[in-house]
Amino acid sequence: MGLLTGKTALVTGATRSVGRGIALGLAEAGATVYVTGRSITEHRAEEITKAGGRGIAVPCDHSDDDAVKAVFDQIANQAGRLDILVNNAWGGYTRLRNRSANKGFKWKDPFWKQPLDLWGEMHQVGVRSNYVAASFAAPMMIAQGSGLIVNISFYAARKYYGNVAYGAAKAATDAMSRDMAHELKPYGVSVLSLYPGHVIDRKKGRMPKRETAQFVGRAIAALAADPDIMARSGQIQEAALLARAYGFTDLDGTQPEPYDTL
Repeated sequence: MGLLTGKTALVTGATRSVGRGIALGLAEAGATVYVTGRSITEHRAEEITKAGGRGIAVPCDHSDDDAVKAVFDQIANQAGRLDILVNNAWGGYTRLRNRSANKGFKWKDPFWKQPLDLWGEMHQVGVRSNYVAASFAAPMMIAQGSGLIVNISFYAARKYYGNVAYGAAKAATDAMSRDMAHELKPYGVSVLSLYPGHVIDRKKGRMPKRETAQFVGRAIAALAADPDIMARSGQIQEAALLARAYGFTDLDGTQPEPYDTL
């Protein structure tokens, strides 16, 4: 049996990349994993199930609060509990992923040259969507007296990474994790920010500062299985350092090095 057999998780923004890998990492530990995304399909659910758990795909636009509420209602009706929420949904890379429609956009342009909409893209489906999902998850977790909320963040919260709106969004995510943890501590629910490293879908040879998306999922699985998880609540965690603390590895059997320092 896996470490998370019998546990129910929700990973937002799991259509691709980090969200997909997190879902696979939780599934291989035996969890039932609900996954959301605007274009999520049953193919992703089937992939998760093959990894060892049970995958359930729920199409959802995380800028639509009613649609998000419906996801949590479905989980409550079908599973009756929610043990793990991973807030990974993120709208801040829209311009990078669709360069043909956003010609001239440069990630490292100074903020006064950036399109003003960039702020909203990073904070709407990012900071705010994390807040909304956690708001729906908290009553379920409080009622059962346990739970883990993981907000995916990055080192840009702590140092300059070439984009002001990005750094502000990640710093807000960390502050939100800290303050949510404070309010949920009396109920046995932990909240933390998790920093992946430089995520790459497939490693080619030895790449000490690269990690797969599934490695990030293994980090969250290890956190969720830790009986002393409340000791980490409210803190910033790094996937690479968690691998050393809990003894798990990446898909190639290595333990990647932290991408940066806090």
